[in-house]
Amino acid sequence: MATVLVVEDDEYVRSAIIQELGRRRHAVRSAGRALDALREITQHPPDAVILDLGLPDLDGSEALKMVRSVSSVPVIVATARDDEAEIVRLLQAGADDYLVKPFSGDHLNARLEAVLRRARPAGPSKAVRVGGLAVDLDRREATLDGTPVTLTRREFDLLAYLAARADRVVSRKELLAEVWQQSYGDDQTIDVHLSWLRRKLGEKASAPRYLHTVRGVGVMLVTPR
Repeated sequence: MATVLVVEDDEYVRSAIIQELGRRRHAVRSAGRALDALREITQHPPDAVILDLGLPDLDGSEALKMVRSVSSVPVIVATARDDEAEIVRLLQAGADDYLVKPFSGDHLNARLEAVLRRARPAGPSKAVRVGGLAVDLDRREATLDGTPVTLTRREFDLLAYLAARADRVVSRKELLAEVWQQSYGDDQTIDVHLSWLRRKLGEKASAPRYLHTVRGVGVMLVTPR
């Protein structure tokens, strides 16, 4: 059971989501406005947030940025726009996942369970080193040539998974299953996060140092020669 904050201004939709989550034995709190949601997050920290973007007092993407300024809680955004640019923008703003309206209760639960699994503390582990890159799995910290690298939760999970399998090609299907905990989906989200990782590691896809794409096969974190 998890505590989930539902941020949705439509009373009918909010009620339906609350009922669905309650049926799955989650404890649910709710808010109809962005500022009320921020107050809930700071005063009663939830395990996850489902955030509608069409809020009356604040644009949903701005609300997302404000949430990220005070909390690292997993956030699933709900949007009516199945648009690639919009989805990329939301992921860049700090969303952990997204749902396109309308969505089923099973789809909602699958996405929620996935972000909750990723947020759970890992068991005992050790730091992994690949060249000048160090990934501390216990502290969830990464450094490059001794300089801290600021990563989102998802970026760290992706980097840690690849670092633990350095110099081996990892398929996108494997990344989707093991990092995103999803058995199906497209490559878009993976490619977006790989692009962010490359930027933070100071490299480009055209001139990679660590992150190499093997066309038609997958991705490989390489020890620099």
